[in-house]
Amino acid sequence: MKILAIGDVVGQVTLPYLRQRLWNKRHELSVDFVIANGENVTDIHGISPQDAGQLLDCGVDVITTGNHVWSRRDTYALIDESPVILRPANYPASCPGEGAKTVRIGGWRILCLNVMGEVYMEALASPFDTLDRILERERGRYDFSVLDIHAEATSEKLALARYFDGRINVIFGTHTHVPTADGQVLPGGTGYITDLGMSGPTGGIIGTDVQCVIDRFRTKRPQRFKLAGGPVAVMGALFELDTDTGRVLSVTRVTF
Repeated sequence: MKILAIGDVVGQVTLPYLRQRLWNKRHELSVDFVIANGENVTDIHGISPQDAGQLLDCGVDVITTGNHVWSRRDTYALIDESPVILRPANYPASCPGEGAKTVRIGGWRILCLNVMGEVYMEALASPFDTLDRILERERGRYDFSVLDIHAEATSEKLALARYFDGRINVIFGTHTHVPTADGQVLPGGTGYITDLGMSGPTGGIIGTDVQCVIDRFRTKRPQRFKLAGGPVAVMGALFELDTDTGRVLSVTRVTF
């Protein structure tokens, strides 16, 4: 099985780019399943129901989110009802939606997981304890598992990956919008990369207009961020999974 994970999709301008290229890339790489973080697709912060639908139409099977998941109230009902859109599982249970959902791909049951880190992020429940409870609850109900860790600290992402090595098949990080070069197969057979990077306009600073970000740093005053310009690029990673053993065979960075 080949799983393509796509880094944070930034801005509606990325949607037509994906529509033109993602299905072709799926065929080219013989991809079975695509998962993408979509929390920045609408106006940099949040994801509207319309944009979520477009992202799925582009060839994405499951959408994960992160700290901007609650930026748009018009998405709350969608998050609560959709079988393929996740919010971080360590938000309070009273929040709309879930952080663990199982989808069927080619006869296989894939448990998709989404958590947020605690370091330099919101104060949420422990992602370690949250995932432990979910895996115990879902035991025997899935064949393979995929986890998006939406977190700031690289050490926290790797700590989670090491802790769940051999228990979660595919683990990748999102949030920083900067791709890392540490794609690897951990000793227990888990495929891991610290951050997939960003899918969006490359002419700014992590998808945002250059001057807005510079002004924020120089003046220390809040700025209304605008989407960056420049050519669009999609960043992610391809995980090849041995369906007999559950071990990941390779992790390859993908850009298109």
